[in-house]
Amino acid sequence: MTQSRSLPSAAGRPMSPSRRLVRRLFRRRLVLVATLVLALIILASLLAPWISPFDPKRMDMVHRLQSITAVHWFGTNEYGQDVFSRILTGGRISLSVGLSVAALACVFGAIGGLLAGYVRRLDGPIMRLTDAMMAFPDILLAIALMAGLGSSLVNIIIALGIVYTPRVLRVARAATLVLREMQFVEAAKALGVSPWRIMVGHILPNLSSPIIVQGTFVFAYAILTEAALSFLGVGAPPSTPSWGNMIAMAQQYIGQADWLIFCPGLAIVLTVLSLQIVGDGLRDCLDPRLQKTS
Repeated sequence: MTQSRSLPSAAGRPMSPSRRLVRRLFRRRLVLVATLVLALIILASLLAPWISPFDPKRMDMVHRLQSITAVHWFGTNEYGQDVFSRILTGGRISLSVGLSVAALACVFGAIGGLLAGYVRRLDGPIMRLTDAMMAFPDILLAIALMAGLGSSLVNIIIALGIVYTPRVLRVARAATLVLREMQFVEAAKALGVSPWRIMVGHILPNLSSPIIVQGTFVFAYAILTEAALSFLGVGAPPSTPSWGNMIAMAQQYIGQADWLIFCPGLAIVLTVLSLQIVGDGLRDCLDPRLQKTS
């Protein structure tokens, strides 16, 4: 008799695919810790209007540049505004920008990579355009696009989506080149299935794993680049309390009020580092070569 390949659970029953996936993902404690930190940051940002101890826009010049105290956990800025409340509010903006950029890059990167990898006559033009875009450093291309589009959150999302789409596109194309030569695609061709149905129904679902992994990295890169653009003055408007704007406005107080830079900088570091670790865990979890040893 042949035995089932499913891993047994504690009760002796076969383990479901979702539980196996979670088990492989969190087999490294570092990934579990990073996931918890990221979930805490996202939850705190979403609940910012309800858990912020102060109004992030309320000015109190009497308590301006106050250091960290029991009342103001992260101190106050040059206008007497509570830094902790502004970090929570800024998290909603920075995370929204990062998530929107990741979604935009994954959608258009998947479409472009699928077309370049499966339709041979489109491979050359799409990849030459992609190579030309990737020849520029991300920050320089983003600055050039923002100079043409103007300063706003929507334009930041559009500009960074254009910047990071080639990263996803190259991954999707490489996976498509492998998938189009596999037997299930050849069988679909032999049955007379149209190329569009093959791409959408057979190849695209198999691109989800590498695209999701790449999307987590794009999420992290977008948060960093948005902060860099805001720091340089070409990102979100100064009135928008994003993490990058908070650091940009605090640079004149270096040495006098270090917490104004340290606290939002720490939020950026923890978020980006957690996303990178979770992305590494997803890559190891979804890699077919590593599933046999899980």
